[in-house]
Amino acid sequence: MPNSSSLKIGVAQVETVPGDLVANLQKHLAMIEAGRAQGLDILLFPEMSLTGHNVGAETLRLAIFRDDAIVGEIARASGPMCAIFGLIEESVSAQFFNTAIAVRDGGIVFIHRKINLATYGKLEEGKHFANGRYVETFEMGPRWRASVLICNDLWNPPLVHIAAVHGATVLFAPISSAVEAVGFEFDNPGGWAVNLQFYAMTYGMPVIMANRIGVEGDLTFWGGSRILDAFGKTLAQAGEGEELISTEIDYEHVRLARYLLPTLRDSNLGLIDREVDRLVRIVGVPESVRIL
Repeated sequence: MPNSSSLKIGVAQVETVPGDLVANLQKHLAMIEAGRAQGLDILLFPEMSLTGHNVGAETLRLAIFRDDAIVGEIARASGPMCAIFGLIEESVSAQFFNTAIAVRDGGIVFIHRKINLATYGKLEEGKHFANGRYVETFEMGPRWRASVLICNDLWNPPLVHIAAVHGATVLFAPISSAVEAVGFEFDNPGGWAVNLQFYAMTYGMPVIMANRIGVEGDLTFWGGSRILDAFGKTLAQAGEGEELISTEIDYEHVRLARYLLPTLRDSNLGLIDREVDRLVRIVGVPESVRIL
């Protein structure tokens, strides 16, 4: 793990080959080798980077357990660098999850299962995957704690708030965003620019986003991966092709940003707990019809 107040961050913007674990594994290993050559502390891949996104009935063929040899190979190749990548995880209860796995030093250090499955527009995740249930963080160094939220998780603001309250000082956002996913009336690239800058600036928390490129079925993925600092400033941004972008983020910027704009300090957990409990009681009554 890094032993300074800064982190060297990389994002691997790749074109995932739909349904081809072997080809995608080779892309991961090549990007990991390049990342290690640059001395990166962390390298983030897009959502479901090992499988492709709209896999549908291919879920059973592509799903792997977290102790699969592919995960082990990526973990060993990563060495001291933390690599975060996406796959379809099969659990011991024969449930299937859209999962991001963080590996380092030959082992798994963190797992996040997507909570808000995208089942709208041209996206049908809810037909194939189970929902994740937890927002957690993991240690990235003496001062850094990281959290991972996957794509549509970031369109549910309470999940980002929970990550920050849990102690996250940096947020990793692997996504798989296509221009046509929601409909042409919705500007996906523009929407993500607003979304990411809002969270970074509001919580004084660097946000690292990895999107894929290429075409899968009738979906066109637009890339645009980026790294934002704790003030919402874009430090590095990818274009529309395969590339590895990188930069450094500094913990001192997090300290200053959170001092100047104390969103996290002023989070009133007691009030939130009370209001959530009240809403559950109101909405939880089937006969009740209320506009909230």
